[in-house]
Amino acid sequence: MSRKIQPLSTTLFVCDLLLIPIGFWSAIQLRSLLPFGRGGALAESLVTVPGFVYLIAILCWTLGLAASGAYNPQLSLRWFNEAWRVVWGAILATMLMAGLLYLGYRELSRLQFAYFFFVTLALLLSYRAAMRLAYRLRGVTRPGGRSRVVVIGAGELGERVAGLLLNHSRWGYQPLGFLDDDQTKQGLQIHGLPVLGPIDALGEIAEQKQIDEVWVALPLRAHDRLRDVVAALERRPIRIKVVPDYFSMALVRAYAEILGGLPVIGLRDPLIEGVPRLVKRIFDLVMASLTLIPGLPFMGAIALLIRLDSQGPVLLRQERVGENGRIFPMLKFRTMVAGSERSGEPDHRPTDDGHLVHKHRDDPRVTRIGRLLRRYSLDELPQLLNVFKGEMSLVGPRPEMPWLVDRYEPWQRKRFAVPQGLTGWWQIHGRSDKPMHLNTEDDLYYVYNYSLWLDLWILLNTPIAVLRGQGAF
Repeated sequence: MSRKIQPLSTTLFVCDLLLIPIGFWSAIQLRSLLPFGRGGALAESLVTVPGFVYLIAILCWTLGLAASGAYNPQLSLRWFNEAWRVVWGAILATMLMAGLLYLGYRELSRLQFAYFFFVTLALLLSYRAAMRLAYRLRGVTRPGGRSRVVVIGAGELGERVAGLLLNHSRWGYQPLGFLDDDQTKQGLQIHGLPVLGPIDALGEIAEQKQIDEVWVALPLRAHDRLRDVVAALERRPIRIKVVPDYFSMALVRAYAEILGGLPVIGLRDPLIEGVPRLVKRIFDLVMASLTLIPGLPFMGAIALLIRLDSQGPVLLRQERVGENGRIFPMLKFRTMVAGSERSGEPDHRPTDDGHLVHKHRDDPRVTRIGRLLRRYSLDELPQLLNVFKGEMSLVGPRPEMPWLVDRYEPWQRKRFAVPQGLTGWWQIHGRSDKPMHLNTEDDLYYVYNYSLWLDLWILLNTPIAVLRGQGAF
């Protein structure tokens, strides 16, 4: 069974879909019942609200919550993290809803709007708190009140496992310490937990500490010790869990799933999946439509100028590397003399620190109109069609040419864990004048900090970066 859409994320999303209209209905009733600012005829009219307003409320709140990361449990390990994301999502939703209702339905009073915000926010926070309490109670029912855990391996992987168990309040685990064969680590404290002894002492420590579970977090080279762990606990009712050492191999994040009873770990699964991916796709389609439809006459004028300026096709299709390394044809307005942009690798000129730069201000192949289009990034407009086809997103790392990707170091390939975009974090922080390795660092910032709110922030800042023209040539 695939776990691309996490069960907890789906539960939160469905519960919100049910509670948001309940909160809206409750706010309407409160506005008509409470004495603050209520008038007789007005009170009766407020009880009846068109159905499309309910739909706007649901859409705005689910988008706001998704943008704040409220549907990503991995971002909300602590209760205050989750509460803040819900509050921030409610604020975003309220701003979006206020703008839409101002354009289409102004009969909703400000007091009724405030009731809706606070009632719905209280409902969403309350049921999330109840879910956390249920998880804690589930942990209390285990032997000893909470599951007492020893981590096998005090290396980097073991540290990450212990930190995760300590921080995740929903799971009901109580880490007691580590076992590791490295003599230099004996007696050390890691995350406030002691290294209790070597792995061979597992049986004795299991008796002393009344262990409920053992989590094996050994590097790949030491996995033969797993047999010793299983043998030491063979006659004890202690659960054993293995955390594979995939962190050095996975691009950004790994996912586990079960196929026909066989455990499978995906090392190159897309980073954005489930509800967040659906929200990002809808966002792309809506914003691309709002840009492309009114911009068609402008793009037609650009195409005419290109034909008048030089011979050759108006559009170019260049092979680019997309999400997870997939090759696709990216569209651009032609900005060079015919045939030059289709050629293989251009001439490279190293910078003072030895890094290669593949775009130059004085490139003689660029046409007159092409230089203007590049100056304001107008040559990228046809990529809105790539966005419609799902080959690109509005926001993400720029899709690079295959020959350039072939020169990447392994760490740079992490940028392909998300959809490649028309604009991105590095485009608003320097653009083409940054060396390739610095572009990738900016792209990885986006990968590790992705949210719909970050996408909005980048889109709002893109026109400013374009008008400045810094690094565009």
